[in-house]
Amino acid sequence: VQFVESGGGLVQFGGSLRLSCAAFGFTFSIYHMSWYRQAPGKEREWVAGINSAGRSMTYTDSVKGRFTISRDNAKNTVYLQMNSLKPEDTAVYYCGRAGAGDSWGQGTQVTVSS
Repeated sequence: VQFVESGGGLVQFGGSLRLSCAAFGFTFSIYHMSWYRQAPGKEREWVAGINSAGRSMTYTDSVKGRFTISRDNAKNTVYLQMNSLKPEDTAVYYCGRAGAGDSWGQGTQVTVSS
């Protein structure tokens, strides 16, 4: 199992980014997928989740209304559209299967300047 995250970068307060995560080594279309993030000096936290069919999405309170998770099962890829970014969104972002015990990918760095 492998995850390859991309799309991060440096953006100003209020800007937008779209993260992508390509998944390998398992039947992507049958798994609930999630995005997580880890800010400097903090624990990794769950950010958003999407069910296998892409019809049910959930978000942590701090990103509701600003972030949108989606997936393309034909491409084995999950996305995170991030709008109205804030400095507190600065973190390394990872994707993964909740509760599967997989190794983490390299993540993608998101830095929001104020």
